[in-house]
Amino acid sequence: MKHAQSTSQAILVTGAHRTGTTWVGKMLAAGGEAAYISEPLNIWHRPGVLRVPTRHWYTYLCTENEADYLPALRETLGLHYQAWAEIRSLRSVKDFLRMGRDWSAFLIGKLLRKHPLLKDPFAVFSTAWFASRLDCRVVITVRHPAAFASSLKRLDWPFQFADLLEQPLLMRDRLSPYQDAMQAVPPDDVIGQGSLLWKIIYQSVSQERKAHADYLLVRHEDLSREPVDEFRLLYDKLGLSFNRKAEKAIRSTSSTANPGEIPSQSAHSIKVNSQSNLSQWKQRLTAQEIERIRQITADVAAVYYPEEAWE
Repeated sequence: MKHAQSTSQAILVTGAHRTGTTWVGKMLAAGGEAAYISEPLNIWHRPGVLRVPTRHWYTYLCTENEADYLPALRETLGLHYQAWAEIRSLRSVKDFLRMGRDWSAFLIGKLLRKHPLLKDPFAVFSTAWFASRLDCRVVITVRHPAAFASSLKRLDWPFQFADLLEQPLLMRDRLSPYQDAMQAVPPDDVIGQGSLLWKIIYQSVSQERKAHADYLLVRHEDLSREPVDEFRLLYDKLGLSFNRKAEKAIRSTSSTANPGEIPSQSAHSIKVNSQSNLSQWKQRLTAQEIERIRQITADVAAVYYPEEAWE
């Protein structure tokens, strides 16, 4: 059975995890013209959102392996909720409540002909495929490498490079120069893992942007300093209407009344004092850790940040 895709162009918000993709995605949807879809390429995604499984973090999609993903993601971006698949997977009240939230978001988005807005950091290596095969506008978030590594350190979130190494097409097309480095990082070295992952992702982003000038790059720091103005600019570039509802949501999530950093137990919250959050990494990381991150990422970081951003 074929399902009609929304006539409104889809938007993909991606970038490394912990770089503000959730904040950006939700704020772009806050104006009411976009339907927010969360992380179909997350290996723990709900089957109602995407009917095919994902086996690796940062799954790489291209024309050579799209057979299952292309029709499934067309359904997702067409805001067709896989209700029966979701019902069969329910195991708890939490699952049931999540189903109600997702199903209603899909239904309302479809009825109101909203832009499907797919927020998925794990699509960052697949931006060209999403743009060409699914006609997505691409928004990429970037965050200072020290802030990124600091966030992973605080949450104690390691990254297993096996998820990248076990994808032959990704290694062939993008990551073969990093194979030895990925294999050498100890499994408990969160700072080393985060630094190398940042470098790999944003070197790939830099190369992709040379071929795709229409990709929109947003720095987490710029959004944090001037959230209303920067989001208004992003809305304009995407052809979305910046209204009072959007502005209220942006002010609420970035207010000085919010905590200086997101509590570890609420890692996916988006309410934080955005100004205070800018410098947290300087207090959390040691001088030795900062220098190590800089040594690993410097050549790629220079594409996105000036020297003084390390001070």
